[in-house]
Amino acid sequence: MRNIGLIALGLAFGLGFALSQVMPQRSAIAQITTPTGLVIKPSPYSVEETESRFIQTLESQGLNVFATVDHAQNAAGAGLELPPTRVVIFGNPKAGTPLMQCQQSIGIDLPQKLLIFQDEQGVQIAYNDPRYLGGRHRLEGCGARVIANVAEALNGLTEQAIAP
Repeated sequence: MRNIGLIALGLAFGLGFALSQVMPQRSAIAQITTPTGLVIKPSPYSVEETESRFIQTLESQGLNVFATVDHAQNAAGAGLELPPTRVVIFGNPKAGTPLMQCQQSIGIDLPQKLLIFQDEQGVQIAYNDPRYLGGRHRLEGCGARVIANVAEALNGLTEQAIAP
């Protein structure tokens, strides 16, 4: 029995060492504060003002706002507390449909979402990096150009919403 434990420990150590050799190194703090595949930016505005500015930006560009979700309000309804946390669900079928034509599985990540939340650092916005989603759904071939355009558009939309 003792030998099995030692073998398992050796395998776990060996796997960890092997992964450390092939995976890019990041600081422990970066791994904790920046989840994989997310773009996070600070907003100088309140959660409510950031949401309003982002929706106005979307609408001015002709994008669809499908829904908003107020997680803090929903938590309060369940007798729980949560700092201000909202999600705006939005998109454009002209951008999303070609991606789903390439790989329907990306439909699980569409329409796009923007998380607006308040934490100890202030108000933050976060969204799925389209390049990460492209890799997740293996869109290297047919969807690569659309993914690049969506990434550029999301960067511009969010920057406009949080600009002073």
